[in-house]
Amino acid sequence: MFARLLDHCLPAATSSTARLETLTSRQREVLTLIARGMSNTEIEAELGITRATRRSHVTALLSRLGARDRAQLVIAAYESGLVRAAKQP
Repeated sequence: MFARLLDHCLPAATSSTARLETLTSRQREVLTLIARGMSNTEIEAELGITRATRRSHVTALLSRLGARDRAQLVIAAYESGLVRAAKQP
């Protein structure tokens, strides 16, 4: 079911992977934390960055990945293999 949702939300995984290659290492870190469900405040604390810096990273992520919102960033992170779903017992 999750895979079908991904198919409808963003282009194929290969394009997500290619776009991910344009990110800086810090942007990848921010994307990983977003995909893991961290709030803006939690991301700032985890990385020791200011609100303005976090905003700058999120804005760059949205632009470079062609995403409308954080939900699409999460989808791109999963499609590209940057993060994986935890296995359920």
